[in-house]
Amino acid sequence: RQRIHPREVHGLFQRWRWFFVFLTQAVFYGLPWLQWTTELGQRQAVLFDLEAKRFYLFGLVLYPQDFIYLAALLIVCAYALFFFTAVAGRLWCGYACPQSVYTQIFLWMEHRFEGDRLARMRLDKAPWSREKLLKKGGKHLAWLAFAAVTGFTFVGYFLPIRDLALELARAEMTPWATFWVLFYGFATYGNAGWLREQICTYMCPYARFQSTLL
Repeated sequence: RQRIHPREVHGLFQRWRWFFVFLTQAVFYGLPWLQWTTELGQRQAVLFDLEAKRFYLFGLVLYPQDFIYLAALLIVCAYALFFFTAVAGRLWCGYACPQSVYTQIFLWMEHRFEGDRLARMRLDKAPWSREKLLKKGGKHLAWLAFAAVTGFTFVGYFLPIRDLALELARAEMTPWATFWVLFYGFATYGNAGWLREQICTYMCPYARFQSTLL
């Protein structure tokens, strides 16, 4: 595989792409921290408590026997995805797919550390030096830090994130919580930093039947 170094582009569609990057990430990183006031006090507004088998969605509390509603919601989302693809093309893939969004963020960090497309290509071909080590190392450290925050936030949807943050500060996180934070963080780092378009080409099932929808 020859590594792809995309050029930095500007324009209307790129502005829309960045708008959805900010929108999706604001929702993803901000939602677990929202609190919901109930008669019994405050709790996390969105929490999928697998241990207690309770799923909190703002004022709604669902139990395992209520999964029929989740199935109905997923069916509606699937048909909506197919409909928008058939009418307007690759809206999901281009603007809202997590793989596209995180790849865009990781490419932005790569551009900040290594320069534009030609500078990155020259850097890849150049022999190892102090400058190359600093640029490459700084980029990967930034990727890992961002991926770690992403993994922590993801686990915060299944464990109370405020308690999780306190455990992290005290170095008292449980082995399972630590495993899932590292697992999802590593998946983000690998998918958005290294695999990129290969996820879409070889692994994404949606890409297989997208041409039929178009």
